[in-house]
Amino acid sequence: MNYIDTSGLNHRIEELSTRRKYHFVDQKPAHYKHGRTPTLLCIHGFPDCWYGWRYQIKPWVHRGFRVVVPDMLGYGGTDKPKSPVEYSTKRLCADLAAILDLLEIKKAVLIGHDWGAYTVSRFALWHPNRLLALVILSVPYSPPSLEYISVKTIAKIAPNLSYQAYFEEQRSTQEIESNLNTFLRVIYRNPNPTQRFKISQLYKGPEVLSKIYVPDSDIVLNSQELKFYNKIFEQGMNGPLNYYRSSLYRHEEELVAKLSPNLRQDLPVLFIWGTKDTTTTSSLIHKAHKFIPRLQDFALEEKGHWILVEARDVITEKIAQWLEDLAIEARMTAKVHL
Repeated sequence: MNYIDTSGLNHRIEELSTRRKYHFVDQKPAHYKHGRTPTLLCIHGFPDCWYGWRYQIKPWVHRGFRVVVPDMLGYGGTDKPKSPVEYSTKRLCADLAAILDLLEIKKAVLIGHDWGAYTVSRFALWHPNRLLALVILSVPYSPPSLEYISVKTIAKIAPNLSYQAYFEEQRSTQEIESNLNTFLRVIYRNPNPTQRFKISQLYKGPEVLSKIYVPDSDIVLNSQELKFYNKIFEQGMNGPLNYYRSSLYRHEEELVAKLSPNLRQDLPVLFIWGTKDTTTTSSLIHKAHKFIPRLQDFALEEKGHWILVEARDVITEKIAQWLEDLAIEARMTAKVHL
């Protein structure tokens, strides 16, 4: 696995209109034209940061896109509030809209992986007129619910998700911080590990983490990448874990706003997932089609959850080509209506 060169990227730290400071990469193509060059706003998941898009940033810029990649709230160089309420999706989406405002971008393509997939999907509900297109990776769209279902209840219904109930508990912060390298190795395992370990076992806490051995061959990161992530998360895990502690606040905000479960009728949406990713099932994908009229889905055979790394070349090319095809389609439609 080769190390990717991330030097020369344009890093910025800006205070947004939401009064939160965000760190983000803002990379423009050589022939950038404001208002004409499409912008890709790329949102990472857990536990990740801007670096999760390291294999895509420069190739997409080379294809003519402006690529904006923030450290999300609680991560890296971005503000890290202590309270989980600050991490509600409505507030996160307001931050993303504020980034676009700061850059004077009316509409962008939103691309999200893992928690980022959930966030950009909700952005399409909270700010439907700010999107040119939507790309969701690894976590299929789920509509707002009228009934609140707690994380612990979900864990009982689906035991494979019990790790989320552990992340929701405050104790997980210190326990994970004390076993950070092992935790990252467990999370970043490839879909065919030699050492069998169910992530749901994390609920048992430090007694499990302290005994796990995950060899280099079992993870999707090389030594330099693992070192980078260790350095990032040595800053603390409270912010990243707060995403799992915000479910009630998210639900209440969506209920008050009477948020529609349906995405914009004309919004092009692409969903890509790995067939060995246990977070994605055919039933969830089928359900998503009911709420997204223009949804296209694409399976990556034998790939797991970390498709930005596992299938980096396919992901980079597939998304760029899909967006270029959409642009051609839009130009042809415009000519027909002249």
